[in-house]
Amino acid sequence: MAGARAVEEILRRGGGERFAITMFGEEPYGNYNRILLSNVLAGADDEAGIFLNGLPWYAENGITLHAGTRVRRVDHFARTVHADDGTVTRYDKLVIAVGSRPFIPDIDGMRVATRGFHQGVFTFRTIDDTRNMIRYAREHRRAVVIGGGLLGLEAARGLQTHGLEITLLHAGPYLMNQQLDAQGGDVLRRSVERLGIRVETSARTTAMLGRHEVTGVRLADGRVIECDMVVVAAGIRPNTELAEASGLPVERGIVVDDQMRVLDEADIYAVGECAQHRGQVYGVVAPLWEQARVLADHVTGADPAAAYHGSRIATKLKVAGVDVAAMGVSSPEPGDEFVVFAEPSRGVYKSVIIRQDRLVGATLLGDVGKVAFLTQAFDRGLPLPEERVRLLFDLGGPPAEVGVAELADEAQVCNCNGVSKGALVDTVRNGARSVTAAMDRTRAGKGCGSCRSLVAEIVAWAADGEVEEDPSASWYVPGIPLAKPELMARIREHGLKSVSAVFAALAPDGREDARSKMGLASLLRMMWPDDYVDERDARFINDRVHANIQKDGTFSVVPQIKGGCTTAAQLRRIADVAEKYDVPLIKITGGQRIDLLGVRKEDLPKVWAELDMPSGYAYGKSFRTVKTCVGSDFCRYGLGDSTALGIAIESRFQGLESPAKMKLAVTGCPRNCAEAYVKDLGVVAVEGGRWEIYVGGAAGAHVRKGDLLATVDGPEQVITLTGRFLQYYRENANWLERTYAFVPRVGIEEIRAIVVDDRDGIAARLDEAVRAAADAYRDPWREGAGPVTPGQFRTALPLEPLPKVPVR
Repeated sequence: MAGARAVEEILRRGGGERFAITMFGEEPYGNYNRILLSNVLAGADDEAGIFLNGLPWYAENGITLHAGTRVRRVDHFARTVHADDGTVTRYDKLVIAVGSRPFIPDIDGMRVATRGFHQGVFTFRTIDDTRNMIRYAREHRRAVVIGGGLLGLEAARGLQTHGLEITLLHAGPYLMNQQLDAQGGDVLRRSVERLGIRVETSARTTAMLGRHEVTGVRLADGRVIECDMVVVAAGIRPNTELAEASGLPVERGIVVDDQMRVLDEADIYAVGECAQHRGQVYGVVAPLWEQARVLADHVTGADPAAAYHGSRIATKLKVAGVDVAAMGVSSPEPGDEFVVFAEPSRGVYKSVIIRQDRLVGATLLGDVGKVAFLTQAFDRGLPLPEERVRLLFDLGGPPAEVGVAELADEAQVCNCNGVSKGALVDTVRNGARSVTAAMDRTRAGKGCGSCRSLVAEIVAWAADGEVEEDPSASWYVPGIPLAKPELMARIREHGLKSVSAVFAALAPDGREDARSKMGLASLLRMMWPDDYVDERDARFINDRVHANIQKDGTFSVVPQIKGGCTTAAQLRRIADVAEKYDVPLIKITGGQRIDLLGVRKEDLPKVWAELDMPSGYAYGKSFRTVKTCVGSDFCRYGLGDSTALGIAIESRFQGLESPAKMKLAVTGCPRNCAEAYVKDLGVVAVEGGRWEIYVGGAAGAHVRKGDLLATVDGPEQVITLTGRFLQYYRENANWLERTYAFVPRVGIEEIRAIVVDDRDGIAARLDEAVRAAADAYRDPWREGAGPVTPGQFRTALPLEPLPKVPVR
């Protein structure tokens, strides 16, 4: 990353006309963002999406690229570079940017493993490492990750998405001990364990077990942890072998001066993780970008006085899904002011360290809302409030946040890709006047994503509020450049019935996009209810196991209880199952059902088989439930049999695929005990045996009373119009767009004209489409609960002490 960035900076300063540029890279690819390898491992990003410069970029810029070629030695007397393919290349200026290598602890059997004689042991540094890990994880069950820093946590979380049981071993006393203090590390540990990852700290690995394939690891205290896969993510070390072989000065890294020159060598430079400047080496991105700019100024002569004076490190990242920001020192010295707030149950920890009235360190975990102000105070020495707690919270009055106008141009906005506020502003003022365009040109927000809201604010500010609409805003999913109507038309035209077929036919260059798979799978199931070709990797975890994953890695099981009506036999079965499988919480839901929370993944098939009840679809982007009141049979205010009608609606449309979840209700009179006015679709009994149908209601974080769609004479018309509206919504709503957003967007008059009045003559087609979809319904837990893939019902082991094994 640093070498390619240095060349980009040289090109920006006219270096392409001045120099014939040759680049060597040990990997057979263009350069890519290593930070995002964890996203590739987890399936959140495709490989193609993390490349910063693909191979065509080198040719377009006149660069001679030797990809997959390692440089063995530099002859700085003859000014030549000797590569392992036998080539010798002369240079006038040489930039060494060989980065770092994984640190391999001194573990018995480890060195053999890393030479390829021991299957199942991996480092996590390259695309090839990531590919091999994904391939191996598919056929194995238990993984140990060695290293509790950023990379180890990301490796553990990524592997967990492949269904593996994960044990994380960290030799230090607490997680991320390079960035956090002990209390912050403990809070992070709790958050990680809630994900179902087992964490062992102060756990030094001494041996790798297994003759040909890894079978476990042994710890210094004698314990053995069985596993069939090991990932070593115990940190990095500067790559200095080339410099040492070439007689260049090396200490921790390759020693450079303030112009990034290797000492005593006026025409050799080093940049990035391999470089040591004023005794410091850096393993984060922002300093690399600063070094690249100074190097380019000096090499091209654009600014011969340019100098690098070191970096003040402030990072903001997502670690295993947890927001983390850290800057400066993590532990106070005598005389420092130390302000701490901790709320471990919520995974929140905040601390600031003040020395002589200046902020010298800050840590934010789980809540990073104050990071902009703290970063400015740390970088620029902004005055601090007298009440130090205001550094962590807004205590009445206007918030002490830094607006984008006050941010310095050199302030780092995107840590993952080293993009400053000034770079974003320049990009906007040079024509990129949409958020997407600015992100594409600068790569800001293309990393962990935590900076995207700030990027949007800066783009709006730089564009004086005249932000252009992103071309992709109308696309149904990000990986296919088509709006929903055009996408559906092309799918029908080509008869595309699987997600992979859609990508192959309609995506740019046939590339698959992980972010688009769920939306496409939902759309295809709606369009081809009988003929859809199911591909497991297009499903979210909830849809793969037909239950709702909880934050601790267990699952929520909600059987169908139509209309909230149950029997003694059903209740007895639910009680027996809950007792047998030690379900920790049994909860009555807002939708009048019973939720069994805390079910282990491997128990799901047995739980559903013994309940012998249909799925309640509490986990899916689908038709979920119909809430009902008592209705006319028992209630003295009842005007209609809401219970019977609710059961009929749920029976007809159960499990119906949808762009977002759909919650319905039927209430027996306008007193609205079943809250029908604030549902995606609600039905209300009124005088004269009639029923009102409301659509687009909400009563969650967004509150909206539904719009009256129609007043009809009987239950049959209610069911017909319900199905017709649901089908119109399914065909025309955006992915994840709830009805409370869809109805106002389209307009209730337009919806009424189409669904009720049949203005466009499509009512019969909508009725037939929803009938076919409903008739194609198959309850996933009645179809057979055997695993489709080996990892479908694997889960992490309970956090129990491991037995001690004597050491010989």
